[in-house]
Amino acid sequence: MNETVQESPAADAAGAKSQGRKALRNLLILALVLLGGSLVFLALVQRKLIYHPVRVAALDPQDWGFRIGRCLDVDVDVAPGITLHGWHVLPPDHQALDQDEQLLELEAGRPAILLFPGNAGHRGYRADHLRLLSSLQADVFLVDYRGYAENLGAPSEAVLIADARKIWNHLTGVFEIPAERIVILGESLGGGVATALASELCREGIRPGGLFLESTFSSMTETAQFHYPLLPVSLLLVDQYPSEERIAAVDCPITMIHGRSDEIVPFRLGEKLFAAAPEKSAEGVAKTFVELPGVHHNDLLLLAETEYLRAVEATLKTVRSR
Repeated sequence: MNETVQESPAADAAGAKSQGRKALRNLLILALVLLGGSLVFLALVQRKLIYHPVRVAALDPQDWGFRIGRCLDVDVDVAPGITLHGWHVLPPDHQALDQDEQLLELEAGRPAILLFPGNAGHRGYRADHLRLLSSLQADVFLVDYRGYAENLGAPSEAVLIADARKIWNHLTGVFEIPAERIVILGESLGGGVATALASELCREGIRPGGLFLESTFSSMTETAQFHYPLLPVSLLLVDQYPSEERIAAVDCPITMIHGRSDEIVPFRLGEKLFAAAPEKSAEGVAKTFVELPGVHHNDLLLLAETEYLRAVEATLKTVRSR
């Protein structure tokens, strides 16, 4: 006689519970693997998310609307085999046809603006910006980052800041422009570079004519956290640009301008950076913050050209008064 052994309800429940735990464990392992893979992927490609260079074989100023002699080439050697290329834009009523004339033009005592641009394109994309700034009777310099335009190499925070100092040394050394005549202007990502350079110079007792920051951040970490709120950005991000920490050492005149509707670098991060800046420069010039209602990240010059020019001119006036 065959007997049938039946599982008790308690045994069935225990087996189901065990299978449920096993399935949950497998699901958690899968989730961790996927999360880990995603984090590794982001860690590897993060610089591609930050920097968006446009590469070209060469840039001719005339192709970007400059007449001959108004926009001159600038070449800065930053490492063995790496020369960064840029432009020197003269004011509208000036021109120089060769290097000697370029140097003579700089002896006129005009202020100079060293522009560090945002993360995309190359200097040709900022031709209108350069013309606008030079219309304030200033010499304007923009040297593209590594990996941008014709330049070899790849961008990173450490590289851009080191190169910024070499560009500064080129202006003060080769072109013999006094430090107090140079306004360092940083746009968006370039604000992180500009702040780092100004901080380094001021800590060494070298005081630029001013620091002008346009639509920039307290740190790249906080900006990235705004765009990727579910990721541990502070643990992953290599290029953090901690401008909020660095600006405390900047004792030259500081001006900031920011669109209230900025969707790339939130307005509050600009306010946070401004709050961290010294109240006054070493000469007693109070810091200035220009708020632009209804202005976004990429339409500042389009919607607020007058306010922008007024703010830059105020900075240049401080330089000219010395």
